[in-house]
Amino acid sequence: MVVSSPPGAAKGKHALSDAWFARAKKVTPGGVNSPVRAFGSVGGTPLVIRSAAGATIIDSDGREYLDFVGSWGPLILGHAHPKIVAAVEAACRRGTSYGAPCQPEIELAEEVVAAYPGVDQVRFVSSGTEAVMSAVRLARGATGRDLVVKFSGCYHGHVDYLLVAAGSGLATFGQPTSKGVPKELAALTRVLPLDDTAAAEKLFAEEGDRIACVIIEPVPANNGLLLQRPEFLQTLRALTAKHGALLIFDEVISGFRVGAGGAAAYYNIKPDLATFGKVIGGGMPVGGFAGPRRIMQNLSPEGGVYQAGTLSGNPVAMTAGLTTLRTLQKEDGWKRLEALGAYLEQTLTPVLADAPVKAKLCRLGSMFWIAWLADTAPRSAEALDQKAAGVYARVFHSLLDQGIALAPSAFEIAFLSLAHTRRDVDRLAAGLRNAFAAVA
Repeated sequence: MVVSSPPGAAKGKHALSDAWFARAKKVTPGGVNSPVRAFGSVGGTPLVIRSAAGATIIDSDGREYLDFVGSWGPLILGHAHPKIVAAVEAACRRGTSYGAPCQPEIELAEEVVAAYPGVDQVRFVSSGTEAVMSAVRLARGATGRDLVVKFSGCYHGHVDYLLVAAGSGLATFGQPTSKGVPKELAALTRVLPLDDTAAAEKLFAEEGDRIACVIIEPVPANNGLLLQRPEFLQTLRALTAKHGALLIFDEVISGFRVGAGGAAAYYNIKPDLATFGKVIGGGMPVGGFAGPRRIMQNLSPEGGVYQAGTLSGNPVAMTAGLTTLRTLQKEDGWKRLEALGAYLEQTLTPVLADAPVKAKLCRLGSMFWIAWLADTAPRSAEALDQKAAGVYARVFHSLLDQGIALAPSAFEIAFLSLAHTRRDVDRLAAGLRNAFAAVA
């Protein structure tokens, strides 16, 4: 299969959306407020969305799309869920921000603590990046150490010392991936490959007494869905415990999506700290980090690790998150999502087997991703074929023309919600078959 650069949107096809985006580029860098929204890797112009409901988004031209992005994961109930809308409207009438403790933040904290293994306390913030930044600071403060270990292929927000990439060798000194990150700061980060027990053991043998924490997405979902072997995660748990470092599970995506207890419950591994976002906000800007009391008591005002936020525990956002978790519980949400995910796997696997290129479906619960040009499910960033981007760009635009929206990147995953149905999965399968015929 020969892949050429994908064409942009035909002239006039998205006239109003294009006009809005032209205005955006004048007043916003690149026309977007987050780079992942740009169409840089697939070509064309991003859609400017007017509204959304259930499993559908509508662009500025009034075109409807079956949405498998779900705002990049938070909308596990679907867009504009009636219970969320009603709860948020009622919360707004009580006041949009207090700058003081409120009942919804206490109730949401109780839900998180009750559901997630090994945690006694949680502190809320306003984004996943903020949650990770605060958790790492807490780990450094609690251990009195400076070094942080991360893994290539795991993204933990745009924190300076975590915007680093792997170099050659098993373990490397961090090298900044972004301009504006001092090399001296990145040098406090060590980068390991995923799914490599020997590399982790070697690093701890050499620098274990200097490592404050190891942070990993237990379900790596920011560079494809790189599902890890439980044995590898168990090795990290054992190494950190042996050397006095903390293990941080970044569950900003997987937390309360894999299930009530996140990946920690799924793999039966208790981290020392966990970070959350996405689902616990119910579509509002919310993050959080949690752990046992013995670690969390190091936070100000009880301890010497400072962390604060004017809008942390915002009553409207807390209400949205609380309503989301309670709805999932009452409506048997995780069981229903697993059933739909299993149907998706059953339906798409034979479709991908007939694809004109190699393609492997990777799924965990309601998260899924197609690894293009792959015989088996990749478990590390190094196993990814970068030529997949060209293949995906053609498929992406064909699906978009058919009214099906996936993320504008070959290495971003897709999400199911309670608003999706088997009919939606069947539509995606048919769309993929049409896409293969169009680009073969």
